[in-house]
Amino acid sequence: MKNLKKSFKEKYNEKELQKIATKLRKKIITTSHRAKIPHLGSCLSCIDLLTYLYWSELFINPSDPKHINRDRFVLSKGHGAPAIFQVLAEKNFFPVTDLNNFGKAGSLFHEHPPKPGLVPGIEAATGSLGHGLPMALGMALASRILKLNFRCYAMLSDGECNEGSIWEAAMMAASQKVENLIVIIDFNKWQATGRSKDILALDPLREKWSSFGWHTQEIDGHDFSQINDAFIEARKIKSKPKAIIANTIKGKGVSFMEDDNNWHYRVPNNTELENALQELDNIK
Repeated sequence: MKNLKKSFKEKYNEKELQKIATKLRKKIITTSHRAKIPHLGSCLSCIDLLTYLYWSELFINPSDPKHINRDRFVLSKGHGAPAIFQVLAEKNFFPVTDLNNFGKAGSLFHEHPPKPGLVPGIEAATGSLGHGLPMALGMALASRILKLNFRCYAMLSDGECNEGSIWEAAMMAASQKVENLIVIIDFNKWQATGRSKDILALDPLREKWSSFGWHTQEIDGHDFSQINDAFIEARKIKSKPKAIIANTIKGKGVSFMEDDNNWHYRVPNNTELENALQELDNIK
């Protein structure tokens, strides 16, 4: 474990993380255009969080992705797969050229993650919402039984918090005082068919998680300083699971996609692709 931590965890400053996130945004949009894969808005809302996790938080060795003491990350909002695939490729879990087959018949790279063992770095097949957190909880409990010392992370969408299985897992985690479990909620205020608050009464989301016995923080999910502080605080809390509610913007980074739910299912045409990339190129 000591060597794993020393060798594969580095700290990046905010500017470096921003640069990585911008590069990933370009790749996600370009791939969506080429492969006609949707969920662009949802991928752009969580990419800053994923960038921080993989470049500054998780203890995972891309050349040994099955290390028994690796941290486990489960993308419970499985429709963010086009983002996590780009992250894993950029971190050298597999060759970037593998993504040339994205969306093609027979490819492992589509709208949702495949089952474990097919793509290095993917811990769980997700997509049917509400299942990733229970799986991450099971992994966290397994670490206790096996006397291992890794952490488990699950990224949820806010719409996913509609699912009863999320709250069953939340109660179980608190009752078992599972302190090595951290949930990150990509709170972009939208789900597929409308505003999250108009579909079910999610608010007050922070108070809900707190009332279930979780240590809860609320941050700007695009501010790397706040993201960093939240994970530092989460690591200090003992005897409780931790939830980080990250306020984000669907389609973040491209002005004409931001907070426009049409980009849940739309893919960019040639002109939109060109305009999006030009806008991202102007980020300093």
